[in-house]
Amino acid sequence: MPRVAVIGAGVIGLSIGWRLAAAGCAVDIFERGEAGHGASWAAAGMLAAGIEAEPGEDRLYALNRRSQELWPGFAADLEATSGLAVGYRGEGTLVAALTRDDAAQLRFHYEYQRGLGIALEWLSAAEARRREPHLSPHLAAAVFSPRDHQVDNRRVVTALRRAYLSAGGRLHEHAPVDAVETASGRAAALRIGEARHDADVIVLAAGAWSSAISGLPRQAMPPVRPVKGQMLALRMDPGAPLLRHVLWSPKAYLVPREDGRLIIGATSEERGFDPSLTAGGVFALLEGAWRALPGIEELAIDEMWVGFRPGSRDDAPMLGPSPVEGLVLATGHHRNGILLTPVTADAVSRFILRGEVDEVIRPFAIDRFAATAMEGA
Repeated sequence: MPRVAVIGAGVIGLSIGWRLAAAGCAVDIFERGEAGHGASWAAAGMLAAGIEAEPGEDRLYALNRRSQELWPGFAADLEATSGLAVGYRGEGTLVAALTRDDAAQLRFHYEYQRGLGIALEWLSAAEARRREPHLSPHLAAAVFSPRDHQVDNRRVVTALRRAYLSAGGRLHEHAPVDAVETASGRAAALRIGEARHDADVIVLAAGAWSSAISGLPRQAMPPVRPVKGQMLALRMDPGAPLLRHVLWSPKAYLVPREDGRLIIGATSEERGFDPSLTAGGVFALLEGAWRALPGIEELAIDEMWVGFRPGSRDDAPMLGPSPVEGLVLATGHHRNGILLTPVTADAVSRFILRGEVDEVIRPFAIDRFAATAMEGA
């Protein structure tokens, strides 16, 4: 079995490490901060392959759908292994239109997504309010997606950490990797400060920080950048919540948790690693949520935070082997990190263990950016 070193202990790095450690590999994960407290902690946990499907993203939709299908089994396996609940919920997702213009745009996406075979139901305003009585009285229409579910991403992180460690994996927190060292054209070791860690296989799963690792040739350096997102949580009465389904409105999404928290997100900003919460960002989220669910104005603010999505040039991940032998990529998941965890863990671990590249990840090799790089040279 290969000795594997994973850079990054978010849901992607932890899930790959768990699968490999459970298969008998010696696995070390190195994390710059606390395990799971980057983008994985900041996320909302939506598993929305259906309603997020957009024209021009057919291959990404196929990847998202595969992973969405894997999630029930993955959640059950993770809960059984860790002994922790991960908050998988299957009520489905509502998408709300608040004006005639919103409804026209919603109808366009509805027709496109139905053409892909996605199970969706068009709802009148009255039908939508029968499902969610606290929706705005000005609602124009809605779409119900029964297969788009949610999971509590923070519970998933905690469960993955425990599952990985129980499988014999080693976790090194507050251990930022400075460089990947190569020997004879092959990834051979990590440098962490003055220390060196040898490995047969290195997995780069450092999210928005992936491009900060030195030592890699240009063609193997993933073009990942941070996409800032501001989010907040309100506190509902868990016995009588204002909302039970995940809700997408034109300006915000709302995700209810079992404990009464209502997650509201998220801005999308090209601000680098700026950790600031801004008045404008928070106002935009609250206003967007309030227009869809007016009752939130009576709720207490529970938490506000900032996360950094790992964005790529085409907003799709980089998965599988790289131009450097022994270096495997699992980064650039942008807004789909939680959704894509099961398929990424399965495909990357299968490649490391058997040398097989799953057909569903072939379109997401880093070499798809090679032509663009040549043009810009």
